[in-house]
Amino acid sequence: IAGAPQLFGLSMENNLKSRLQWLKNLGLDDARVAKVIAGAPQLFGLSMENNLKSRLQWLKNLGLDDARVAKVIAGLPQLFGLSLESNLKPTVQWLKDFGFDDAQVAKVIVTKPHLFGYSL
Repeated sequence: IAGAPQLFGLSMENNLKSRLQWLKNLGLDDARVAKVIAGAPQLFGLSMENNLKSRLQWLKNLGLDDARVAKVIAGLPQLFGLSLESNLKPTVQWLKDFGFDDAQVAKVIVTKPHLFGYSL
C-alpha cells in the first residue's frame, strides 16, 4: 500500500471487494491473492472492463484456461496494467516471429510471464 497510496481513495465496494472477488473467482487462493496485492496494488484501481476483463479475455484467446491464467496473475500481476497494443501483442508477435506456435506462446506466458514486462 505504501507504493500505491491512491488505494485509500478507492471505493471499498466498487473497487476493492469486487477486485478481490474477481481474483478469487479466477481460482486464486488467499495466499496468491495476497501476493497479487503486494506485487501490484495498482490492480485495484484499474478499470474492470478496459484492463482486467480485456486482458483476461486476451489470455484466454491465447489458449490459457482459468488455472493457467491464475498462475500468470500470481507470477506477474502487473500484466493487467500493461498495454495490449504496446506490450502484450508485440511480445506475442515477437515470439511467433521466432517460430513459436500458439501452444508454445501460451507456455511461455505461464512459465515466464515477466518477459511481457520488458520493452522490445
